[in-house]
Amino acid sequence: MHTPLFSNFDFSQLYSPDFKEDSVREELILPLLQGLGYAGKQIVRSKALANPFLKVGSQKRQIKQVPDYLLKTEAESLSYAWVLDAKAPNENITEGENVAQVYSYAIHPEVKTKFFALCNGKEFILFRQDEEKPLLYFSLNQIDSYWDELKSYLAPSAFQNGKDFSYATVKTVKSGVKDESDYINRPLLDEMPVQKQASKRHFGVHGYFTKQSWNVVRAYIEHFSNVGDLVLDPFGGSGVTAIEALMSDRRTIHIDLNPMSVFIVNALLAPVKINELMLAFERVKTAFTAKNPSGLEDLRDLEGISYPQGFRLPKGSDVQTIEQLFTEKQLAQLAFLKHLILKEKNENIKNSLLLAFSSSITKTNLTYHNSGARNENAGDSAAFRYYRYRVAKETVDLDLMNTFETKFKKILSAKKDVGTKIDEKTIKNGQIVKGTATDLSFIKNESVDYIYTDPPYGKKIPYLDLSIMWNAWLDLPVTEEDYEMEAIEGGEHQKSKDKYNELIAQSIKEMYRVLKFDRWMSFVFAHKDPEFWHLIIDTAERCGFEYAGAVKQSNGQTSFKKRQNPFTVLSGQLIINFKKVRKPRYILKANLGMDISEIFMQTAEGIIAKYNGATLEQINDELIIKGLELGFLELLAKKYTDLTPVLMDMFDYDEKTQKFHIRKNRKFQTHIDLNLRIRYYLLSYLRRVELENKIPTFDDIVLNIMPLLKNGITPENQTILSVLKNIATPVGNGWRLMPQGGLF
Repeated sequence: MHTPLFSNFDFSQLYSPDFKEDSVREELILPLLQGLGYAGKQIVRSKALANPFLKVGSQKRQIKQVPDYLLKTEAESLSYAWVLDAKAPNENITEGENVAQVYSYAIHPEVKTKFFALCNGKEFILFRQDEEKPLLYFSLNQIDSYWDELKSYLAPSAFQNGKDFSYATVKTVKSGVKDESDYINRPLLDEMPVQKQASKRHFGVHGYFTKQSWNVVRAYIEHFSNVGDLVLDPFGGSGVTAIEALMSDRRTIHIDLNPMSVFIVNALLAPVKINELMLAFERVKTAFTAKNPSGLEDLRDLEGISYPQGFRLPKGSDVQTIEQLFTEKQLAQLAFLKHLILKEKNENIKNSLLLAFSSSITKTNLTYHNSGARNENAGDSAAFRYYRYRVAKETVDLDLMNTFETKFKKILSAKKDVGTKIDEKTIKNGQIVKGTATDLSFIKNESVDYIYTDPPYGKKIPYLDLSIMWNAWLDLPVTEEDYEMEAIEGGEHQKSKDKYNELIAQSIKEMYRVLKFDRWMSFVFAHKDPEFWHLIIDTAERCGFEYAGAVKQSNGQTSFKKRQNPFTVLSGQLIINFKKVRKPRYILKANLGMDISEIFMQTAEGIIAKYNGATLEQINDELIIKGLELGFLELLAKKYTDLTPVLMDMFDYDEKTQKFHIRKNRKFQTHIDLNLRIRYYLLSYLRRVELENKIPTFDDIVLNIMPLLKNGITPENQTILSVLKNIATPVGNGWRLMPQGGLF
């Protein structure tokens, strides 16, 4: 039970002219800090900081800033948790110059704390540097009423340095290994091989702009949730999360603004009797083959047949309106085929056939690009391949009925596959919703057990713009409100980066609200700009999520976009994992004692040395994971929005292997303090093996970090050992990071 801090203090002293700032420090602030758990070297008093912006005099002398208290979670840590300034009882600490002064300490490059506070003896106020309103404000004589909340923000245990994460990465957990009742202590999953073409319910059914590998999604669902749990994907896309949740005996909610997404998932999951579906297909095929129109003139005698006209295509398209994407023959045949399908009376059968029809549209238009490497059916629509409506140089006139039958067979196989788990009774466990991730008001607070989602990445893909061809043929309306709420940058509505940030941030807030405590959210992201990573982490943390670790995950086969644009398209992604806990720990910003360009070069050179040449993805992933775990991601965002030009300037690039190498006859460029360099790589290596649940020997450590340290100076083993002893403890024949090891 908390012992009252100031039960013996006479607060009337604060009104005496003799009770000044120094008295506030000694009689009130020091006991407060000790009560929170700070002592000794954790409390840094009056550290002089050079103002990074202002200089005075002809000699341009730097102005010094001197915060009263900088607080560390560990005595030897290079990170500061928060900053506190003392003021005299008669000074204003809620606004004005005093608040601005302490804010300047918090954002100083040598400090970089999320929190700053002021205390004048009468009052205590706590701010978060990226919010205008205070987090806490109370009279000091009422501190006991606010004590638990104050500790949840400012106690040493409220922060994580990265070094003492309690999770451990393991290989994919097998069924029965995890404790079904213990959600929060489940370890992270390791990267796993993808099996995109191994599932009939996904492969070949219908194209989409991005599609997560089903076996990866399923592994995450089965690992972080239990049978019967509710799994949410608010950026549902092609529906892999929803489908795999249902196939794993979970309940699910799939949400997407794009009606094409909602149609695909609903049509695929709609329960049907296979024999009745096959008979319906034969009816449609027979009727189509009997007429097989070659032009619109052949349809004059039929009523109710139409095709989409007048829909304007996005800027950058090779033609202006949707009907210009098709030959007259294609328009006639597609219109007739759709007309025949709409005659079917059973809604589930009708939608199943429309799914095959929609999938056929992908290859029955002038933007269909044949791959050239295989037969003429091996290709894709330009909207999926180039992310724009680009007319092919050589038109491929595929037989529509052959295409439709091929697609139908794929869907028939998919139906048989999902039918093993999803029928008239179990389909109620899935809720497929056209809506926005920014408004989940139809979902109750703390009702979701797990979230796995793959959101849009800035201006990479304007989903609604590119879906016009399919939505128009399927008579699926897209409203102005849909465009307004779509979380993209750019597009036909010229969404700004700030608007994209705002929509993603609001989505994360909603995800936090609906997720249960002690549950997980896995956030897939493959954006190249570190600013967006910072947005995700910072917003999630501000909402109350605790960062639990990022895992690199490949996408499998390299996409056409990646082969055409090796520097602007990442072939892999990171899965960032968060936990919703009642007292989340905040990531500290590391003061590495070096310029960010040195960190960049050190990491890039290290990963190149480690792998004997590294891809853009390997360097990018290593930088982002280190930035997340060591807390310098926002520095990357400011300096390196695109890694490519820097890497091309600094290293040799092998086009065949798509790897960067140290230039011939050039030594490593990073020259920093040897001990700091050793410590940086020791931390990185020991964290990594800890996540893999391994305990390396000293020889393992030396062999793994030595290639990263060669820079004209090769350290002696004793030097590595001396640094190692400061951050790790021996365990048997190996070494493990100290639970509260004092670095970064």
